Amino acid sequence: MIVMNKSESYQPPVVVAEIGCNHMGQLTIAKELIDLARSSQARYAKFQKRNPKELLTEEQYNAPHPYQPYSYGETYGEHREFLEFTQDQHRELLDYCKEQGIGYASSVWDTTSAKEIIELNPDFIKVPSACNVHFEMLEILRDEYQGDIHISFGMTTEEEQDQIISFFSERNTLPRLVLYACTSGYPVPFEDVNLLEITSLKQQYGEKVKAIGFSGHHLGIAIDQAAFTLGATWIERHFTKNRTWKGTDHAASLEPGGLQKLVRDLAATHKALHFKPQQILAIEEAQRKKLKYRKS
Repeated sequence: MIVMNKSESYQPPVVVAEIGCNHMGQLTIAKELIDLARSSQARYAKFQKRNPKELLTEEQYNAPHPYQPYSYGETYGEHREFLEFTQDQHRELLDYCKEQGIGYASSVWDTTSAKEIIELNPDFIKVPSACNVHFEMLEILRDEYQGDIHISFGMTTEEEQDQIISFFSERNTLPRLVLYACTSGYPVPFEDVNLLEITSLKQQYGEKVKAIGFSGHHLGIAIDQAAFTLGATWIERHFTKNRTWKGTDHAASLEPGGLQKLVRDLAATHKALHFKPQQILAIEEAQRKKLKYRKS
C-alpha cells in the first residue's frame, strides 16, 4: 500500500472523457460529446485514430463483425472505416476543443495514425493496451513527438511492462510517460478491476515516470475515488450521451450526469486528502471547549 509522509501531497485529479468511437462516425455527434464533456468539467476529450487497412490483416478486414447488431458495415474492416475520422477531421475536433476550453487528445493504433496525430501536436497521445508492444509505433512516438505519452497496461504481462519501460528509458523519455492500470473488458465486473495494480505501478515506476493513471471500464462511479486515493492522478472513463446507442463501448461508458458526478466527487476527495496542518483545527476549537472531557 502507498504510505505518504506529511511533506507529501496529492496532485489534483485529471479526468479524461474517452469519447473514442462513441461518435458513431458522425462529426456533429463528436462535437456534441465535446460540449457535454466540457460542461461536465472533464479536462480532456479523447478520441481514437486507426488505419484499418494497416492495422488489420486481409482476413480480419474481410471477416464479419463478431456481433452484427453493432456493425456499421458488411465486414469488420468496413465497420472500422465507417467509424474513422480523417486527419483533417481530427484537426477540426482539436480546434473545436480549443474554442470550447477543453483539451483534445487521441489514442493511436498504428504507425500511420501516430504520424498523423503527431502533426496535430496535442498535449498527449495515448497508446491503448492492444498496441503497447507495437514498438515500431512506440519508437515514432518516443522520437518524433515532444508531448506526453500515455500507455495503458491492460492485458499486459510484467515482462512486457518491463520491456516498455526499458524502451523509453533508452532515450531518457520516462518523464514523459503516464502509465494506466487497466483491465481490458467492456464492461469489467468489480472483482476484475484489481485496483491494487495502481499501487504496484506506483511502487515499481512511480519515481521514474510522470504519473500513474487509471483507465476504468467498470460500471458506475463508486470505485474511482479509491483509484485516485491509491495514486492514480489521471482518471480516464469512456463517455457517451446515451448508453443504449449502437456500439460496443457505450455500455461501459458514463453518460453526462455520471461524468459530472465523477468530477465533483474526485474534486471533493482531493480537497480531503491531506494531513491535519495542526493538532487542533480552528473548526474544532469551539467543540473542544464545549465537549472535550476534562477530569476535575
